[in-house]
Amino acid sequence: MSPGDSWIHRGRRRPSFASVPGPGQESVWDYPRPPRIEADARLVEVKSARRVLARTQRALRILETASPPTFYVPPDDVDTSALVPASGRTVCEWKGEAHYWALRDMTGSRPVAWSYPAPSPAFTAITGYLAFYPGRVDCFVAGERVRAQPGDFYGGWITAEVVGPFKGEPGTVGW
Repeated sequence: MSPGDSWIHRGRRRPSFASVPGPGQESVWDYPRPPRIEADARLVEVKSARRVLARTQRALRILETASPPTFYVPPDDVDTSALVPASGRTVCEWKGEAHYWALRDMTGSRPVAWSYPAPSPAFTAITGYLAFYPGRVDCFVAGERVRAQPGDFYGGWITAEVVGPFKGEPGTVGW
């Protein structure tokens, strides 16, 4: 492919700068906009130090163009006694108003998770589910340790199964 070329996948044009996925991989450039929710039955674990904050095989992952998947854990599978509400709110154009959570024993620290108590109608499936920042707590999918999406704001989970480049990397401000 020459610069400026792109190829069509699933009715979309993957930009020429996007990495081509290998066998068993997904390109974040093939993810939809608006985002899509998918059930994921793999074991998802979130830990802080040695404490298990979340453990589930009932996660939902949200797939959105240019971002690694974000995993949402059902509230019944989260040790909510380890969390306290954190200050601040943000609004996602797709999901609605996000509320933040910090570790109880680290009050005043940056949030480690967020949730949507009343998401937009298209995202009611994630009502009350918690998503965790892999750069602030240890996150695992099927035993693989997750790498954090670049940038302090984003919470995508990078595993060996996804290729980018990813929103949040240098030069991606306009994405």
